[in-house]
Amino acid sequence: MSKTYRIVLLPGDGIGPEVVTEARKTLEALTSIFDLIFDFSEQLIGGIAIDETGDPLPEETLRACQQADAILLGAVGGPKWSDPTASVRPEQGLLGIRKELGLYANLRPVKIFPQIIGASTLRPEVLAGVDMLVVRELTGGIYFGPRQEGDEEAYDTMVYTRFEVERVVRVAAKAAQQRRGKLTSVDKANVLASSRLWRQTVRRLMREEFPDIQLEHVLVDAMTMHLIRRPADFDVIVSGNMFGDIITDEAAMLAGSMGMLPSASMGDGTRGIYEPIHGSAPDIAGQGIANPLAMILSAAMMLRHSLGEEDAARAIENAVNQALDAGYRTPDLAGVAAPDQSVEVVGTEAMGEIVRSYLA
Repeated sequence: MSKTYRIVLLPGDGIGPEVVTEARKTLEALTSIFDLIFDFSEQLIGGIAIDETGDPLPEETLRACQQADAILLGAVGGPKWSDPTASVRPEQGLLGIRKELGLYANLRPVKIFPQIIGASTLRPEVLAGVDMLVVRELTGGIYFGPRQEGDEEAYDTMVYTRFEVERVVRVAAKAAQQRRGKLTSVDKANVLASSRLWRQTVRRLMREEFPDIQLEHVLVDAMTMHLIRRPADFDVIVSGNMFGDIITDEAAMLAGSMGMLPSASMGDGTRGIYEPIHGSAPDIAGQGIANPLAMILSAAMMLRHSLGEEDAARAIENAVNQALDAGYRTPDLAGVAAPDQSVEVVGTEAMGEIVRSYLA
């Protein structure tokens, strides 16, 4: 008997609506193959929500997400709402929904697609074998600590509790158990008191609950170098909010395009928010040239982590691989080909249709 899954779509701003549309169509194409039923609800978030309601996270949106099995998010923000001193900003919607849903762990897989390895600025031999998962703590740290604005003095405070560290590290450690059994914890324990708490908590938790995992501690400044010099050495990386924000963007560039990388924000249950790591890209919005693959792969993560539909998730991932094997590229990857491969540059909708043609 088919199970109905309630999915909230949050297209957001910029290219968000374009790529979310392709993800939705891809999920709809799976319904007849895997006997799935999706009940979609589209809601407002970010800049468009400010324009229409005055609130970046309207109550209606929050209620719908609280009742959903999973959420697909496009992107928020853009030049129209870019004033950092404004009292209401699109990013508040994103931070707010993560907090309200208790989503404290951001999962960002970084895997090199061999078909587009030439898109990266690093040498192919450095990128060979790169397959990592970065787990970033989402609801604590300097972005949420006490702060003060001022013309002469201002401060932001990095605060972590043992509980906050333990729960996100458990997510990372459990992921490592399903992968290659290696966990790298990133901090700044030589300078910051909050990082020393982070490190001692990680050590104790891993010793008591995950003795089978190989653990290493790396300072964040060293980590930024190691990610470029020897990225294939890493399996699962876990870090606090600000450090994770920085290293996940750096890790994303190993793949050559942010248009290829999905992410998930998870809490204690199975509900999560799934989104591409790229932004709203207002410079190309409405032109039909955005790369939808990160959004489509985010839908695959949703199927796996929130819905437990592993076969359907793999079907999407295999279809993306086949589309790349066949030489199809969106403009961000134009000219990137494997040896002896011709490339055909296609737009957002066409790439979505091509991926769906390979579903099985």
